[in-house]
Amino acid sequence: MSATSLRRRSFVAVTSMLLTTLLVTVMMILTTATQADASVRQERSRKVHHGVKVAIAQVGDPYRYGASGPRSFDCSGLTRFAYQRAGLRLPRSSAAQARFVRHIRKNNARRGDLMFFSNGGGVYHVGIYLGRARNGRALMLHSPRPGQRVHRERAWTSRWFAGTLRYR
Repeated sequence: MSATSLRRRSFVAVTSMLLTTLLVTVMMILTTATQADASVRQERSRKVHHGVKVAIAQVGDPYRYGASGPRSFDCSGLTRFAYQRAGLRLPRSSAAQARFVRHIRKNNARRGDLMFFSNGGGVYHVGIYLGRARNGRALMLHSPRPGQRVHRERAWTSRWFAGTLRYR
């Protein structure tokens, strides 16, 4: 066998070994990153679940414009209070919260995601998604308006969009 042929075989073998090592390293990094992402998502889901429990504990508290607890709330004050107690950060107003969360499709909403109500002028209300009623309408927990208290209610309109803190 000639020296050129040996060098060529040697080069192919070394290149193959380097590519294999590189591929294994990349796969290990991706696996580790995927596991870390899954762990973060799981922790965030746990916090969202805890936030729902905090919000439910506020049922019966009165609405008060600009209030963010612990004994009275407006709509965004309730969501901020509940998720802050669960270790998740949210801005103060419903419009700012709508910009902050990750938007998702309505049919992908899960218990604890946020429901943002909007009209031509922008977001005017936020509630916490609880699931679907038997008639298919969305159920939420919210602090609706003066004279009312924090309570569960079916959505009165289909003009809302969903946002989540799970994947923020």
